[in-house]
Amino acid sequence: MPNERPTTRVLAMLELLQDRPGISGPELARRLGVGERTVRRYAAHLTDLGIPVSAGRGRYGGYRLPPAFRLPPLALTGAEAAAVVLGLLSGLPHGLPDGSAESALAKINRVLPKPLADQVAALRDTFTRTPPPDTSAPPGPRIALDLAGAARDRRRVRITYRSWRGETSTRDLDPYGLVLHGGRWYVTGLDSRRAAIRVFRVDRVRSLEAAADPRATPPPPGYDPVAQLTAALGEVAGRHRVRVLLHTSLEQAARRIPPAAATLVRTADGVLLETRAERLDTMAGYLAGLGCPLTVHHPAELREALDRLSHSLASSATRTGETKGPDHER
Repeated sequence: MPNERPTTRVLAMLELLQDRPGISGPELARRLGVGERTVRRYAAHLTDLGIPVSAGRGRYGGYRLPPAFRLPPLALTGAEAAAVVLGLLSGLPHGLPDGSAESALAKINRVLPKPLADQVAALRDTFTRTPPPDTSAPPGPRIALDLAGAARDRRRVRITYRSWRGETSTRDLDPYGLVLHGGRWYVTGLDSRRAAIRVFRVDRVRSLEAAADPRATPPPPGYDPVAQLTAALGEVAGRHRVRVLLHTSLEQAARRIPPAAATLVRTADGVLLETRAERLDTMAGYLAGLGCPLTVHHPAELREALDRLSHSLASSATRTGETKGPDHER
């Protein structure tokens, strides 16, 4: 927020104090984009305005307002309202059930200034949404919020979970974080059933309650929920392990194949490509599009998929040639 006026940042600090009682000085400084000394100056300014901000020390210290202190709701600025509307529109394909996002958007639109309301209407009229990646139901709002609260407060919860196979199980979970990826919500955490950190789809959590022992095991130092999810999705992204020797240079292969798609290793005979694939026919088409000779090491079924693709293309080319008349010949 370096280009904002100090008054705007003071009001933003007030909003944070109402939303997160006990927020620390370093966290306020990070969120406001200022130094901790400036945060102390903002707190003094709010106190001068009759808003009693207190600053405590120690583990449970931080800045806070008195428990009974409440301000009337602050009106959204045009930029804030636009940000909320854009967020709701972006989330509609994977939004909350029962039309919650649509309802919230309609309520906000009714109180927007007319010029901004007209712009929002234009955006909605020209906004195109792609369908979700699958037909799974969105996560239950209450379950998602309870998981987030448990992750923040380091509380263990007991969940009833339905796997992709349709099997239902109950387990204790120490949630570490929620991640939105590809239109789906995931929660990572320590699974008591496996005694390992795992990833769960939030929309498959059927129920949630406090565990008998609410003390959660903290995550390892430097734990990253996004990295955990990425690794987990990589393991299940493809059923088939693929090893193919590309008869080309490493430089040429790297221009065609992004690092996230496969591992490339230079060898005496070319470049060894290693990756995983869910569908071998799709992998065959991808390899054919690389435009270089190749040798399939594993699996043998990939060679069969390439043969089928080759025959299909040859057959298609033959049929196309048969439809051409004399005028197309050269």
